[in-house]
Amino acid sequence: MDDRHALINYYAFTIPHITVLAGALLGILLIVGINPKIALSIFSIVYGSLLIIIGLIVRPQFSKLTLYKISIIFFLGILLAGIVLFSLSLAIGSS
Repeated sequence: MDDRHALINYYAFTIPHITVLAGALLGILLIVGINPKIALSIFSIVYGSLLIIIGLIVRPQFSKLTLYKISIIFFLGILLAGIVLFSLSLAIGSS
């Protein structure tokens, strides 16, 4: 099996677990009564951070693959979207 297929299989078995964990956090935040925008931003920050951690774990083996580089950029985008949403939620909520 080549590295590309190994990376796809790795993501196929790890990303669903991370999604369930971050989704459970989102559900708990919404049940507790946190503002949905803030809860969604926390979800995005946690989800993006966990995805980046997973990406960093496999970096030594897959760093030369284009698919790996694209996925890291996508994971950073999720994290940055959460940070922007969180800062906008706080700015709008404080005014």
